[in-house]
Amino acid sequence: MDTQDPKDSAVARPVLEGPDIARVLTRIAHEIVERAKGADDVVLLGIPTRGVFLGRRLAEKLEEITGRAIPVGSLDITMYRDDLRMHPPRALARTEIPGDGIDGRLVVLVDDVLFSGRTIRAALDALNDIGRPRAVQLAVLVDRGHRELPIRADYVGKNLPTSLRETVKVQLAEEDGRDAVLLGAKPASA
Repeated sequence: MDTQDPKDSAVARPVLEGPDIARVLTRIAHEIVERAKGADDVVLLGIPTRGVFLGRRLAEKLEEITGRAIPVGSLDITMYRDDLRMHPPRALARTEIPGDGIDGRLVVLVDDVLFSGRTIRAALDALNDIGRPRAVQLAVLVDRGHRELPIRADYVGKNLPTSLRETVKVQLAEEDGRDAVLLGAKPASA
């Protein structure tokens, strides 16, 4: 089922398709294993919505590589966002911390698109309220630049330089019926 808005299809072009996304996640999983020296103490926390699905996919890839199940959960950042008063209220997502928690562990935050860095700042604040990880790293499917905060991803699927007049939309089968990263023009009203 394709849930792409028909008016987006005229201006949006795919920059990654399903096989590309699978390949990128495999590469990121290998990079995590290499940097974490086996991923023994790695915990993946996806940022809702699409970061949760990407985190689960990464956990599967890591299990294929290491032969062990990697704890994976989700981290809701809604109440930590700095734009709550500027947008309509949003529904809270779930925070699910797997297994033995995050204390003393290497937490890899997983998100779909890194842009201004504000979402990740909120995630770091939320993480502080949950526990004290040994280290925190960031894995993103797409880094589109335009940072407003000094935040950088440790693992990047694709660097995609964009203008502020463009949008990046990640579609994942679990939420959207297909896997794709679309680059398009920002609507005139935005």
